[in-house]
Amino acid sequence: MTNSISRVKLKRSSSKALNTGRVFFGEKPMRTIEWDSAAERLKLIDQRDLPSRLTYIHLSTYQEIADAIRNMTVRGAPAIGITAAYGIALAAIRSNADSVDGVRNELNSASNILQASRPTAVNLSWAIQRMRSFAEKEYSSTNELKAALLNEASLMAEEDIAINKKMSAFGASLINDGDTIIHHCNTGALAAVDWGTALGAIRMAHEQGKRIHVLVDETRPRLQGARLTAWELSQYKIPYDIISDNAAGYFLQNGEANKVFFGGDRVARNGDVANKIGTYMLAQAAFANQVPVYCIVPTSTIDLSLPEGDEIPIEERGQEEVLDIQFQGQKVTPEGSTARNPAFDVTPNHLLTAIVTEKGIINPPYSENLLKAVKGS
Repeated sequence: MTNSISRVKLKRSSSKALNTGRVFFGEKPMRTIEWDSAAERLKLIDQRDLPSRLTYIHLSTYQEIADAIRNMTVRGAPAIGITAAYGIALAAIRSNADSVDGVRNELNSASNILQASRPTAVNLSWAIQRMRSFAEKEYSSTNELKAALLNEASLMAEEDIAINKKMSAFGASLINDGDTIIHHCNTGALAAVDWGTALGAIRMAHEQGKRIHVLVDETRPRLQGARLTAWELSQYKIPYDIISDNAAGYFLQNGEANKVFFGGDRVARNGDVANKIGTYMLAQAAFANQVPVYCIVPTSTIDLSLPEGDEIPIEERGQEEVLDIQFQGQKVTPEGSTARNPAFDVTPNHLLTAIVTEKGIINPPYSENLLKAVKGS
């Protein structure tokens, strides 16, 4: 393994979905996030309703967007970032201030509320900061500022797709014909504007003609794997089996899995990765069985301000997500039980084989090579 950012020659695909950057379920194209210009509102796939039904929610204010991020109507680090960017644009559009400075002042409140919606994914603060910096440019009128912010959010959405396709191509180069891959949580188109990160790489490998099989961690307690990743794989016609989270070690130990793929919500400067709870145990089991582990994230998920993973803030969600489950029609937990529910854990960098970004395949030492990827040197 070389201590560098590896760049591989990428193959072209003739797939309709690959060329358009749109998800096609049947003949209908869709994105997780789309701007409705006629109504001046944001259209999102409501991920709480999947897989039983595909529904949309329309958001007209930044407060509604903050609620959608908080209650996981929209989830996934890239999707959260782009949704928040549109939240800043909507805060400006809905402002009644009669001066550019007045609109900027109102963006302070919107930024604070959006920032507090979920603490772990750094893409949220990255997107808000980018929008706020853009708002500080020179504008001759409030209308010019509002139009510029909306255009910037839309540009970020298009960039997200382009970045994810580059990242997916690098990730797909790590997948061999015949591989069985364990995938944790959901990192596909639903976690981004389109394509996604780790699942995007799996999707691209499939479209390149590689015969692959995916073992889908159910990803308790919200079951993003069983509900969302399995649903996406069904749309792409990629073979898969859902496994319970605690079965992953069995398949790794018995040689039934060749690789482990997952995304990330924040990557520290040294390469420690905060991702959906259960990632650390999965990476430990893979490392113990000498199975390669790949984290696939955009550079916007890398937080160079945090030297190590133990400084990453970990969101703890409500205990009802753990307690309110049923088995054979009956509630599982005894009345009066309490629970702990960390939404993320941190995987130490030594458990990772490589980190894949849109800049290439990044190998250790991560402190040096992540800096090169983010700074573009």
